[in-house]
Amino acid sequence: MLRDTKEINLEGKTYVLSKFPCVAGREIVTQYPMTAMPKIGDYPANEILMYKIMCYVGVIVEGHKEPLVLNTPSLVDNHILNFELLLRIEKEMISYNCSFFHNGKISSFLEDLAAKVPAWISSTLTQWWPQSSNQEKPPIES
Repeated sequence: MLRDTKEINLEGKTYVLSKFPCVAGREIVTQYPMTAMPKIGDYPANEILMYKIMCYVGVIVEGHKEPLVLNTPSLVDNHILNFELLLRIEKEMISYNCSFFHNGKISSFLEDLAAKVPAWISSTLTQWWPQSSNQEKPPIES
């Protein structure tokens, strides 16, 4: 069920964005950015989240009273013309559902978080490095 809807027109079609329910929104918003990050992301998990996002997107279809909800992979493929449009709709949904985003820009909170992630990863790896490396020095050959 779509709620708190907003219509957007993209590439000749009208899409209906809706607000996430609280639990689905929590899952999507806490996992989506990390699974989409290059090199450390998890594409299969991100794809699952994309389909969850699309369950809250509808498309206006001529002859139908209500928007057609894009809640299956086939509906997504049939009503979203290309991957670029899909990415735009995902971005629009995240922006529409998150007060963290303003005018398409990430807030300073998320910028700070993104800046701290590499340092956190580095410190975590550094912490485990001594345990996985050889603690004894090799003998010196003359």
